[in-house]
Amino acid sequence: MSLLEILDHTGVFVFAITGALVAVRKEMDIFGFVVLALMPAVGGGTLRDIMLDVPVFWIVDNTYLFVTLAAAIVTFFAHRLIQRLSELLTWLDALGLSVFCAIGCAKALELGYGPVVAVVMGVITAVAGGIVRDVIANESPLVLHKEVYATAAFAGSVVFVVSPMPDQVSLLAAIITAFVVRGLGITFGLSLPTVKHS
Repeated sequence: MSLLEILDHTGVFVFAITGALVAVRKEMDIFGFVVLALMPAVGGGTLRDIMLDVPVFWIVDNTYLFVTLAAAIVTFFAHRLIQRLSELLTWLDALGLSVFCAIGCAKALELGYGPVVAVVMGVITAVAGGIVRDVIANESPLVLHKEVYATAAFAGSVVFVVSPMPDQVSLLAAIITAFVVRGLGITFGLSLPTVKHS
C-alpha cells in the first residue's frame, strides 16, 4: 500500500469518526452511527464518481466500507475517550480534507476533464459528504457558515491544477497547501466574511 493510499484510508477513518460523533450528540443507535459515519467518509467521493460517470470507489474497493464500519463501532463504544482527543481529531480531519481534495482533483484530470471541473471535484470530494451528514442530522452544515474549510479544499485543488510539476509532486503540493490553509483557520479561528442579519 502506497503512502497516498494509507493517507486516504486514514482520512476515511477520521472522517467516519467525525460523522459518528454527531451521532453521539444526537443520541442515535448503532445504525445511526454507521449512517452518519458513512456520509463524510465516502459521501463526497461517491458524489464525485457519480458525476464523473465512473465506478464508485468503495464498490470497487470494499476496504473503505470496512474502515468506515470500524470507525463507527469504535466511536460507539469509546466516544468518551475519543471526545477527549478532539484537538488531535481536528488536525487529522484537516489532513483527511487535504488528501481528499487532491485525490478528487487528480481523478478528474486523469479522466480528461479540464481544470475547472477538476477543482470542483476536489472540493466536492473533500466537503460534500460532511454537508450530507449535517443535513441528515438536522444541523446547519459547518462548511457553509463557519471556519476556513471548503476554502482550504479549494486552495489545494487550485494548486494541483496549476502546478507545472510532475503529478506526484503536484499531489503533495496540493495536500500541503490545503493542510496549511486549514491549519491557519484552526490556529487563528479564521473564517470567511458573513452577512449579519439586521
